[in-house]
Amino acid sequence: MTTAVQISDKLLHEAMLLSAVGNRSVTGQIEHWAKIGKCAKENPDLTYGLIKEILVGIEELDQGESSEHQFG
Repeated sequence: MTTAVQISDKLLHEAMLLSAVGNRSVTGQIEHWAKIGKCAKENPDLTYGLIKEILVGIEELDQGESSEHQFG
């Protein structure tokens, strides 16, 4: 589902700059921030680094890149 939303010029400009660095579209950058913000709000004790690792792990699972963990 696609929905048009209004954002400030400042936020759009920041998204444009960081989307180029992160090799994402502007929409992808804003969605990335939204995912991180949502996760941070739901889990206030997690660091940004841990949230990022969790999101990477979820993406790997979604793409079928998983292996059984060997304990010990």
